[in-house]
Amino acid sequence: MGSNTKAWTTLFWSLGLALLSGCGPWAPDNTVTETENAEAISPQEAAARREDIPMVIRRSADLTPPVAEKRPMTIDQHGIERTDSYGWLRDENWQEVLRDPSTLNADIRRHLEAEVAYYQEATAHLSDLRATLVSEMRGRIKEDESAVPMPDGPYAYYVRYREGGDYPVYARRPRDGGDEDVIYDGDAERGDASFFDIGGVDVSPDHRLLAYSIDRLGSEYFDMKIRQLDTGKEYDEVIPSTDGDAVWAADSQSFFYVERDDNQRPKRVKHHILGTPPTEDRLVYEEPDDAMFLGIDETSSEAFLIIGVGNGVTSEARVIPLDDPMADPVLIAPRIKNQLYDVDHRGDHFYIRTNADEAVNFKIVRAPVEAPGRENWEDFIPHRSAVFLSGFVPFKDYIVRGERENALPRLIVGDYDGNEHSIAFDEAAYALGLDGWGEFDTELVRFSYESPTTPEQIFDYNMRTRERTLRKTQTVPSGHDPSLYTLDNLHLPAQDGETIPVTVLRLKTIPLDGSAPLLLYGYGAYGAYIPDSFSTSVLSLVDRGVVYALAHIRGGSAKGRQWYLDGKLDKKQNSFSDFNDAARALIDRGYTEKGRIVAYGGSAGGLLVGAAVNRAPDLYGGILAAVPFVDVLTTISDAELPLTPPEWDEWGNPITEREQYDWIAAYSPYDNIKAGAAYPPILATGGLTDYRVTYWEPAKWIARLREEATGGPFLLRMNMEAGHGGSAARFERLEERAHLYAFALDLLGKGETTPVSHQR
Repeated sequence: MGSNTKAWTTLFWSLGLALLSGCGPWAPDNTVTETENAEAISPQEAAARREDIPMVIRRSADLTPPVAEKRPMTIDQHGIERTDSYGWLRDENWQEVLRDPSTLNADIRRHLEAEVAYYQEATAHLSDLRATLVSEMRGRIKEDESAVPMPDGPYAYYVRYREGGDYPVYARRPRDGGDEDVIYDGDAERGDASFFDIGGVDVSPDHRLLAYSIDRLGSEYFDMKIRQLDTGKEYDEVIPSTDGDAVWAADSQSFFYVERDDNQRPKRVKHHILGTPPTEDRLVYEEPDDAMFLGIDETSSEAFLIIGVGNGVTSEARVIPLDDPMADPVLIAPRIKNQLYDVDHRGDHFYIRTNADEAVNFKIVRAPVEAPGRENWEDFIPHRSAVFLSGFVPFKDYIVRGERENALPRLIVGDYDGNEHSIAFDEAAYALGLDGWGEFDTELVRFSYESPTTPEQIFDYNMRTRERTLRKTQTVPSGHDPSLYTLDNLHLPAQDGETIPVTVLRLKTIPLDGSAPLLLYGYGAYGAYIPDSFSTSVLSLVDRGVVYALAHIRGGSAKGRQWYLDGKLDKKQNSFSDFNDAARALIDRGYTEKGRIVAYGGSAGGLLVGAAVNRAPDLYGGILAAVPFVDVLTTISDAELPLTPPEWDEWGNPITEREQYDWIAAYSPYDNIKAGAAYPPILATGGLTDYRVTYWEPAKWIARLREEATGGPFLLRMNMEAGHGGSAARFERLEERAHLYAFALDLLGKGETTPVSHQR
């Protein structure tokens, strides 16, 4: 594994720790169409007709929610005035709060703490259900889980957990067998910290040193340290404010890292020589454009450092030979607007995945190491309009790439002479992970396979003989019977004639007569692809008779990059109409009925469900909005915030462009609440040290919902000791998931239902 950061990441994620994915523009009059013809009844009235009013609604009727003080401020953009009564919840000192939460403004703290208390009181009746859910989800996890060791040089590296442990143990053994050597013990290192997250754990090429990073606030500022592996002795230097990852030079005497600025932006690549003060670290590269992200990696050959710059639509890369760390970085090709490329290396060539030359779904080109500019790019894997090329890993004698067609993935294994074959599976929906290998000169590649009904399997695949060896199957200690479930891969109609891929998991005993409740999940942004993977948590819903549906809407890349392009900027409304269209189509096909759907999305998925419920509040029976990006217009108009400049190419720039202001103003959930409309119950979550979706977004949204909408209740669960991802401890994460699921089950009338696995 050496300094191969990607290999550690693969092992870590293979244990199930991933969090966490051509149509015309949206017609503005659709908003009216979606609500005018609907029967205007509140969720409470609908529940009363079923004579099973959810307890959270009953309890909230007897409670008084916090009322945020209104301090109206007028915002004038492009001659348009809007009033924000809750803008004061944004602490002007927010940068300092990320580093020291105790500095939060006292008025803001009092309001957030009142929200915490109200949430606890309004959902106290769910405490037993939450405990049951945690017990169920924990029972499906093999607590002493261990990854399949990955050979690298004299060792085989792996990640494991101990019984009852919250954090991973990074370890190795001699390659041919022998005693375990613990490299980093997350449980022991946590100490008494209320929050603890491990960034990178990067072993030097000589296998003697460790660069590791930790965050104790949730703000994703990682402090980096160095340790001798044989003695455990720590070096004196501590490097603050890194992004977490290190790439070692070939001689194991220095490494590269990325430094974040006071606005939480990755801005500078630095080179640290062991034993020297971090203040003297050499500046290797500084990105002047706040609209670009900056990151580092190493090539699969471990020959080059890659300095990558990009923002989702434009990118460029520089390389430095890792056997010559003092060399200046060499630019592969200068950035061009709307052109992407990423780089890897083998032999005398760089291999480059790119959308250049109108290759919308990407192709692979290669260029000489000595002259890597665009003028020397030659096609290696050509572009195909119907096939999305999602990634690749080069080895010494083979190259493996991931593809997706009709929303289904496959792996293609080939050599450098054009001979290739495919690895695919037969389930209706599934996920494939290309794990690579710890070494470059090998005939073996490791990949994972799973589906919503099939626990993850890890395979070693011989690229020469085509022999597939099952190395590990995910264990579900409490038991799992795939035959109990039905997995449907649907292609549902959108209002403009497109079809939306939707994966549905349900018990076979659930009739398609509209009687079942349904949880509909979506994301739909940044071209992210949400894989159809196995979830031990989702089973707690499905086993209680809830249908689980994953909508692969526009804005994601399930159907290729054009699917993403058709769900961003001026076409962003397609994401929201797709989500609502999927919900209606599921109703039409008998999976559920109107008002029996809980919509669930997190971060940009929180924007999705917030905008979707604004367009059709009567369609849903509840909303789960995890760290939701709902104050879009204000946030994307604030160039100080960490993610704003890089995301103008995703949403538009409302500061300089009136038309783009109008795009965002038309859907921003905070600005489009339907005054007086009956909204379903909504649970939003937030994290005080979240720099991605700042804490004030969900806080403002909930305050405004209480002021302007009817129905509800509208609840905010604010984590005062974490950031965007919540707790990094695996069992604490289960507790956070249990809060969301218990709320949903209560709304769907399934809180008292015995899971099918517990039935005789």
